[in-house]
Amino acid sequence: MKASHFFLCLLSMSSWLNLMPTAGTKIFHIGACSISMSVSEIRSGFTAIKANIQARDPIRTLSILSRPHSLHKVKSSERCCVTHQLFNFYVDKVFKHCKTEDSYVNRKISSIANSFLSVKRKLGQCHEQNKCTCGQESTEKLQQVLVNYEGLNVTSAAIKSLGELDILLDWLEKSP
Repeated sequence: MKASHFFLCLLSMSSWLNLMPTAGTKIFHIGACSISMSVSEIRSGFTAIKANIQARDPIRTLSILSRPHSLHKVKSSERCCVTHQLFNFYVDKVFKHCKTEDSYVNRKISSIANSFLSVKRKLGQCHEQNKCTCGQESTEKLQQVLVNYEGLNVTSAAIKSLGELDILLDWLEKSP
């Protein structure tokens, strides 16, 4: 009897711990959607490879995320949709084409991509529950990012987008 009580207590404790955010994890309220994400973990991985990735970027005069009005002044009602679309963009386009000959850099990219995939899934659930409103503004914002991206060859565009990851992270952390 005591053993089963102990295991029930242990199971309850482990379930509770799984629900608690890990160190560095923050709850972001993006529109009507709330997601947990460790921006500090993503930023740490990115910082470790940022100089390497940006040195691979042959085009310094063009930006994908910070072109005029790409991420600026997004209405709070459409912020969830823009965030969802940007995470889809990074998972579906950017990370697939960011491979280097440096295994350390590739491992960091993979770790960041896994974090993005997790957030993408959470945002997808919000989107399916109609918590992410997509209007004309969010469509135009993503279209601007895609035009900037598709203006380059696939590898250059992916490297440039990864090199601009701090722009996206800063934008997320400045969420109202």
